[in-house]
Amino acid sequence: MPKLSFDIAEVDLVQLLGPEDSLLRSLEAQFPGMQIQNRGYGFMIEAENSDSEKAKAAILALADLVRQGVTPDSRSVIEAVNLLEQKESPTKILGLGAIHTPGKTIRAKTLGQKQYLEAIDEHTITFGIGPAGTGKTYLAVAKAVAALYSKQVSRIILTRPAVEAGEKLGFLPGTLSEKIDPYLRPLFDSLQEMLEPEVTAKLMESGVIEVAPLAYMRGRTLNDAFIILDEAQNTTAEQMKMFLTRLGFNSKMVITGDASQIDLPGGKSGLIAATGILSGVQGLNVFRLTSQDVVRHELVTRIVEAYELDESK
Repeated sequence: MPKLSFDIAEVDLVQLLGPEDSLLRSLEAQFPGMQIQNRGYGFMIEAENSDSEKAKAAILALADLVRQGVTPDSRSVIEAVNLLEQKESPTKILGLGAIHTPGKTIRAKTLGQKQYLEAIDEHTITFGIGPAGTGKTYLAVAKAVAALYSKQVSRIILTRPAVEAGEKLGFLPGTLSEKIDPYLRPLFDSLQEMLEPEVTAKLMESGVIEVAPLAYMRGRTLNDAFIILDEAQNTTAEQMKMFLTRLGFNSKMVITGDASQIDLPGGKSGLIAATGILSGVQGLNVFRLTSQDVVRHELVTRIVEAYELDESK
């Protein structure tokens, strides 16, 4: 097979190559029969001509990401190759537009995630619909924290319907607070990755951050707030209408859900109804993430795709 040799500009090779050159091995895996050798800043790729050029473009893009302060992983390698196939810039999608929170800097890891974040910026109400692991809630929480710290809003409100896998609150032990805590725990977990636990607790005590069941939203007008409704597939049509009409001045809403995980009796989801009724409403966007945007373990992506294939039958 033909060989392609080239040099790259100086960059942190430890981050670019990964432990024991693991990122080069990930790149080789994207192209059958490819072999990549590295010596310092010099590379030699042995593969079909078109594949060699694609791999070279991916290495150059990953080097640019490292220079921007991004530490690539195996997912970055796969996504860089995919983006180049789509004539998109990995540097712009995976590098620019970071969300800065006190706890960490967060970036989109797929083209879909980048477009989802742009949709949140551009619309007052955004529906983020997609399978588990696509980051739809995590990225929304990151946007909320960034908006709070940049003083775009004065508070964050996170809410979920208290419906999970057929269980009912009345049959769970403990006080009301203890009963609802498991339903809201995923939102706490996201917050505490972006804020110190002590800071999160202090902001919650002062009311700057509110995490509450959906029923607590009734009768309120939510001004100057970034509001996230998670697990929205488990709302009824009446609950969804109630929630959407809580929107106040200088507020932004993100509604996230997975239409394949409806736990409501009868399966009639307010999320599905709302996306149909509100289609075309100005200021509102319905954005759909797919299995290609799953950023958990690679096996999760394969599981999601298998279920999607079964459901399509």
